[in-house]
Amino acid sequence: MKTTITTIVAAIATAATILPASTMAASDHAGHGAMPSHQAAPNATKMVDGQVKKIDKAAGKVTLAHGPLVNLGMDMPMTMVFRVKDATWLDQMKEGDKIRFTAENVNGAITVVQFEPAK
Repeated sequence: MKTTITTIVAAIATAATILPASTMAASDHAGHGAMPSHQAAPNATKMVDGQVKKIDKAAGKVTLAHGPLVNLGMDMPMTMVFRVKDATWLDQMKEGDKIRFTAENVNGAITVVQFEPAK
């Protein structure tokens, strides 16, 4: 038993020294392995189409139906809740609005960091 535990601890220690910290600490958002921002694809700043489904000003969050967020490793359209970089942006949105936005992983929270009304 003692040998087994020692072997497991040694294997974990070896993996920790071989794998970059970002690989081991990749965030997980509802089962979608989001890529750490420093590994973002070149189109990381590409704006995505979305539609406002719900606004929660008290929590500083917005629910958006949106297209793929490739920079976050989300290759399928979905509806999800986002934090917003600037809470005053929620005053500029209403349910049903179509917007274009950019989202990033900010301190472990998927956050809208840029938005504009869709044209």
